[in-house]
Amino acid sequence: MIERLIELDQELFLYLNGLGNVYWDAFWMAYTAKLHWIPLYAILLYLLYRRLGTKMVLLTILTTVLMVSFTDQITNLFKHGFERFRPCHQEGIKEVMRVVKDGCGGRFGFFSGHSSNSMALAILIGMTLRDKYKWMVYALVIWALLMGYSRIYIGVHYPLDVLCGWTFGAISGYGFYRLDKYLQSRFTLKEKDKGI
Repeated sequence: MIERLIELDQELFLYLNGLGNVYWDAFWMAYTAKLHWIPLYAILLYLLYRRLGTKMVLLTILTTVLMVSFTDQITNLFKHGFERFRPCHQEGIKEVMRVVKDGCGGRFGFFSGHSSNSMALAILIGMTLRDKYKWMVYALVIWALLMGYSRIYIGVHYPLDVLCGWTFGAISGYGFYRLDKYLQSRFTLKEKDKGI
């Protein structure tokens, strides 16, 4: 059963990876690079500041940092626990796939950190801003879905790596959103008690 699932995952990877062409390579390489998204993060930070104010946005930033750290650490535990090779390191796959990225990253790829972190961020920020920007959570989820696809396109993750990353990221993002709401309510109560 597991062997068949892995075979199907590899077949789907080769199909999706094989759909790419040189005209789109630069776009997906740029899309998958975290540094290219700094302007988006700056806009989201500004919108959070407008929605929450100075004190609460600092609390949300702290929650976000904790969430990304948590998601990264769990991702690394899975990668080193399962030790599933990335496609670009997998014998029998790396010889027949489209190679887009020169460097392949670490040897293990289950599950995708890009997918989990982007989905966690999409859920946390999207849910926080949904009362003011109802469309935001949908836009950010689409951004996260495309981030996961970019990892398949450039050949560093299998579809199952990405799917599990999205799933874990969504759970993590929602959990930290609830934590952020709880911390904000506690902080607000303390300020009211102090008469601030």
